[in-house]
Amino acid sequence: MSAMHAHAQAVRGTWVAVGTFVLWGVAPLYWHLLKAVPSLQIVLHRVVWSALLVGAFLAWRDGRHWLRDVLAGQARLRWMLLLSGVLISSNWGLYIWAVNAGHVVETALGYFINPLLNVVIGVLFLRERLRPLQWVSVAIALGGVLWLTMQYGRFPWIALTLAASFGLYGVLRKLAHVDPVTGLGVESAYLFLPVLGALLWSEWSGAGGFLPLPGRPGYGPGLDALLVLSGLITALPLIGFAYAVRRISLTSVGVLQYIAPTLQFLIGVFVFAEPFDRARLVGFACIWLALAVFVIDGLRHGRRQRAQALAELA
Repeated sequence: MSAMHAHAQAVRGTWVAVGTFVLWGVAPLYWHLLKAVPSLQIVLHRVVWSALLVGAFLAWRDGRHWLRDVLAGQARLRWMLLLSGVLISSNWGLYIWAVNAGHVVETALGYFINPLLNVVIGVLFLRERLRPLQWVSVAIALGGVLWLTMQYGRFPWIALTLAASFGLYGVLRKLAHVDPVTGLGVESAYLFLPVLGALLWSEWSGAGGFLPLPGRPGYGPGLDALLVLSGLITALPLIGFAYAVRRISLTSVGVLQYIAPTLQFLIGVFVFAEPFDRARLVGFACIWLALAVFVIDGLRHGRRQRAQALAELA
């Protein structure tokens, strides 16, 4: 029964990961709607509204002392979630600035590099093992990413910074033994007061525009509503990511993660009209082939595991 339960958890984690990366893949469309709002203001609102949303849910589910209860006597967990909160908020800031500054294709490259970083971390530091076809998949994907990097024409600092910050965030959330929603709540709680203070200061000094004030029309009700909803857009995929990363290997997360940058790249090219040529098509074709190889291997391995679990029950 334990084998069947583990298989069910892995299947559920895989589907949650797929849904999460689809949401992240189409996110540039949402953030582009907020192009008139400064990137720093968007990040501040993301942190504040997601913290309020997740905190309210946890207070309803676990009681108003949920934060004290989860951190009691867990100094290591406190530091891990503080660091993961700083990493993800930094990642958000760079990502939103890049999207609204016309660098969607480079952000996609960063999230193509990130899964490879997850695979390397999983093998080198978490002692995860790759099956032969998984090695083939990683090699093909690595070739595609190296090709894209060379074709980009300059040092892709945005891409590499996004990859490194989110890769380290994924490792911390995998090692932090905490419920996904609770972990996000703790991260948000650490950031809430300083970010709220920065947001209020920016509004008082005139740098912000949330809600109309005397003598200042503000961003308008449409953008205000989008800023509030940014908390939900922020929280849902992060919860899904933390849920998935605890139930499937970091290697599997790494390859499935190609869904998000593929969608981002397509949006950058076909919606925002960023450059795309045959040379870049070669790189993306390699990455899509790598994903296909990985999925086929995963399906074959899953069938073998189900057969083994049924044999144990017989």
